[in-house]
Amino acid sequence: MSFISQSSPHAHATNSTQRVMLTVVLATIPGALAMVYFFGVGVIINLTLTIGFCLGFEAAVLYLRKRPIGFYLKDFSALVTAVLLGLALPPYSPWWMIFVGCFFAIVVAKQLYGGLGFNPFNPAMIAYVVLLISFPVQMTQWAAPVNLGDLPSISEALTKVFTGTAIDGYSGATPLDAFKQSESLTVADIYSQKPIFSEAFFAGAGWEWVNAGFLLGGLFLLWRKIFTWHAPVSMLAVLALMSIIFYDGSSESSAPVLTHLFSGATMLGAFFIITDPVSSAVSNKGRLIFGGCIGLLVFLIRHFGNYPDAVAFSVLLMNFAAPFIDYYTVPRSYGHSKPRRATEKVDV
Repeated sequence: MSFISQSSPHAHATNSTQRVMLTVVLATIPGALAMVYFFGVGVIINLTLTIGFCLGFEAAVLYLRKRPIGFYLKDFSALVTAVLLGLALPPYSPWWMIFVGCFFAIVVAKQLYGGLGFNPFNPAMIAYVVLLISFPVQMTQWAAPVNLGDLPSISEALTKVFTGTAIDGYSGATPLDAFKQSESLTVADIYSQKPIFSEAFFAGAGWEWVNAGFLLGGLFLLWRKIFTWHAPVSMLAVLALMSIIFYDGSSESSAPVLTHLFSGATMLGAFFIITDPVSSAVSNKGRLIFGGCIGLLVFLIRHFGNYPDAVAFSVLLMNFAAPFIDYYTVPRSYGHSKPRRATEKVDV
């Protein structure tokens, strides 16, 4: 009997880069729709500007690098970065700030490292942190949800974005801001006195629905096997555990578990940011460590640090540590009793 000699790999990939990226964008729709409903048309303006700027910067750099523009734009990686950045930024952000963020995301954090597959850090989170450090006032002016007032009209929103004209009463504290700025109040006092909790069940007006939307999209991605469960489940489990340990209801207490899980960028980070295959750990054990450390850092910065939300900082710190995690969590090679690393000698 003759056997066909055929080189590896023998398994055929079922997901192209293009299909994966489009699936990720599709999965953001429930959370994005919830954001539009509760925070208004500013979310759509953000997304329109980030998509336009990111694709423009991607095309410009590809042209300068003499790479086929259409071929690389069709992988939709720049589109995913644009959507994630647009959802992370406060609605009604100034156009020039969005322009700067997109420049850092595409040109600095992605293309200067060689493009898709070579960037050590998540491009959207690099842009977010640069903007947060450079423009803290604009980056902390979140729109008040529809439950607590009238949302700006389209004309007011465009005027705010392109001219900087202030809109009376449009901004308000987020749920995590309410806890960060009320250190002398007990948890019960915060829930009774802060308007952001007056119309909500557990995590602030509108925010629990936004996070529920991203949770739904994340479960869809898990069902489609776009990524494994290890990193997001580990992150959420550690964040929940830490919030339970530090919760006692006093003025020194952490926010309740559900507030941590369904406020801020928790679900967006857990299912759409830390699951980036380029900048995260590669093995299942490594992903558990990677996600767990992000959950720990998110809690520590939220509870003890100066920033009410901490997903971007935590992700970037662990992006930096991902190669170290990979080094010590190398999967066992077939036929070997333990992982063999590059520094080990091989007997011939």
